[in-house]
Amino acid sequence: MSDTHSHSVAFVRHDQIPAAPPPAGETGPLKWVRENLFSGPFNTVMTLLGLYIIYSLVVGIFPWIANSVWGTENIRECREITQGNGGACFSVIEQRWQQLLFGFEYPSTQYWRPTTAFVLLFVAVAPVLFLNLPRILLVFTGLYPFLAYWLIWGGTILIPISAALGFVVGYFAFKRLEHNSFATGLFGAVAAAVLTWWVTGFLVGAAPGLIALPEVASRNMGGFMLNMILGTICVSLSLPIGIALALGRQSHMPIIKWICVVFIEFIRGVPLITLLFVANVVLAYFFPPETSLDLILRVIIMITMFSSAYIAEVIRGGLAALPRGQYEAADSLGLDYAQATRLIIMPQALKISIPGIVNVAVGLFKDTTLVSVISMFDLVGMIRGPILSSTDWAGVYWELWAFAAALFFVVCYGISQYSQWLERKLQTGHR
Repeated sequence: MSDTHSHSVAFVRHDQIPAAPPPAGETGPLKWVRENLFSGPFNTVMTLLGLYIIYSLVVGIFPWIANSVWGTENIRECREITQGNGGACFSVIEQRWQQLLFGFEYPSTQYWRPTTAFVLLFVAVAPVLFLNLPRILLVFTGLYPFLAYWLIWGGTILIPISAALGFVVGYFAFKRLEHNSFATGLFGAVAAAVLTWWVTGFLVGAAPGLIALPEVASRNMGGFMLNMILGTICVSLSLPIGIALALGRQSHMPIIKWICVVFIEFIRGVPLITLLFVANVVLAYFFPPETSLDLILRVIIMITMFSSAYIAEVIRGGLAALPRGQYEAADSLGLDYAQATRLIIMPQALKISIPGIVNVAVGLFKDTTLVSVISMFDLVGMIRGPILSSTDWAGVYWELWAFAAALFFVVCYGISQYSQWLERKLQTGHR
């Protein structure tokens, strides 16, 4: 009886069964491959086709790199070593990397100056790109444009000091007068800055050799350095100008609105290469006859105008995407137009516009290569002109263009990755 009773009573477990590991096909790389590469017939076919394309590219490129030649003086020596095995002649980069980066005319003894300016660029933009850094670093960010000008172009240090002093005096004048009205503060800032520059101009003329670096003319700028100068300056200037144009286009004042509309639509309807020809030939006629406006400055003006028009439309899209309630909330808080725009409207619009702004910035940086059509020897101009036209390296194409593509890819990919990081950091919505 007891045996029968013991077999009829169910067993009751008092502790939880330990979790069993998932099947091998439901975790790890195997699961990712199955779900992303072989999830269906179409994906399987496309994966196999992609693998075949990658294999073909690797098979074609690997001998070109594996059999590459370094250390020769010209293309003839390269051809003697390769003997038709398809190897690349990277000796051209080894021999001409300085010209590719700095141009032919920039003094070789002064290469440290643009290199130092390039390194300091990362220090200057760091507090702008990463908000968790100490805000005191923004002081160096504000001083960097003047320091970089002095390092690259040279001359007495009094010139950038006087320029920076004018902006500082103008800022304090604006803060002093802005309580009356924004227009009064802006007019006072401009007047104070111009007066400061006029006074300090006499000091610069009286001590021209004080802490001076050898001057380098703009016509001697070249190589990838020229692309970096144009890209950095034009992107930095076009963003605030684009914001002003976007706000002006939505203004209720007809004159301001139509000036911005005409400017944006005209600039967006004209190819950049046309504006560069205008900068090279026509723009000088708009200034007094005795004025000698530097070609780089004229190109910067035109490229900045071009990119500002596109950024203005991107930001206008961000402004249009904001709900009407945001504007009404700003009004309910008693904020005026400037306060509402600075504290509520513009931060949200810029957050929405990040992908478009980055797209314009990347396109603008690549478009700086168009200056080669107006006889400015940037990286592309150096390759197409002095290097390929020389008898030592005539016929070397892929190596030089691969080097140029690698430089542009590193910069553009870095900008893209930062924008994606910033979007993730600012993501506050729920999906």
